[in-house]
Amino acid sequence: MANHDTQEAQLLIGRAIRALREQRGLTLEQLAPLGGITYQYLSGLENGRENFTIGVLQRLSAALRFPLKSLVALAYEDTEQQQVPKVNGAHFRRNVPLPGALTFAALEDALNRTQAIFFLINRNMRMEIGRPLQNLIQGNNFSGLVSNVFSDAMDQCSTFKHNHDQRYPDLICQVSQAGLEVKATIQVGKGGESHNGHSGWHTVVCFERSDAGIQFVHVMFAMLKGHQEPDADWKYVGSRENTNTGSRRTETYHTTGVGTTKLRDGSAYLDPSRVNYSRWREQRHAATAPGYSIYFTSTPR
Repeated sequence: MANHDTQEAQLLIGRAIRALREQRGLTLEQLAPLGGITYQYLSGLENGRENFTIGVLQRLSAALRFPLKSLVALAYEDTEQQQVPKVNGAHFRRNVPLPGALTFAALEDALNRTQAIFFLINRNMRMEIGRPLQNLIQGNNFSGLVSNVFSDAMDQCSTFKHNHDQRYPDLICQVSQAGLEVKATIQVGKGGESHNGHSGWHTVVCFERSDAGIQFVHVMFAMLKGHQEPDADWKYVGSRENTNTGSRRTETYHTTGVGTTKLRDGSAYLDPSRVNYSRWREQRHAATAPGYSIYFTSTPR
């Protein structure tokens, strides 16, 4: 068993070295002397026929400009046959109303397309510099990127297309003309945040980050009332100053307690292993939650 494990390690690490060498555009003859070995030995190492020392791996990883720890992790990522992460179809709550002509099949395609894009980006980032994309981008900027990529995926996968005026809303349904504003966040269950607080359909897509990319865990949809309407679902929170940088944010609106509850009612996708909503508070004008809500119960409370 031990000999089999050693042979497997040789094969996996050899494959990872070959992949990095080819990614760098190096030949065997160019890389081998940088590792202090012959090109024949390097060829055998890449094909799993030759054993290696830590010293050889350290020199090769330095020559490839790729940390040794990341090289080993990349090798064993392959042995686990890691695939592009996909959302779990069982976690869709298919009785939740969706905006316009959006279908659950199109939503699932858009979520999976977004995850695939970040998986491929991070795979290349780790091969190039040994770090995933989110390690180089501030959290709020990364969330904004997820929002943009998801909006583009919706444009590709559904009847909702980009609003080319670059104004509110982000997407417009070509069938019903319904608008949809998109927000992405790592704060599961968080309410909406907007720079305008207008009426219309809003979605908040919540995700987790990993070295492999992102994984969606919660997606909410709701028709919200604009801040100028009676019983508005938005409240103005002003233009805040960043105490660290001194810069000022643009005008911002947050959902009220009722608005946040509407979004949570419309939990179209919810991974129960990652989302614990038992302590979320609800606030609503109606006496009871709608039948599709995560709060709905047939027993009067």
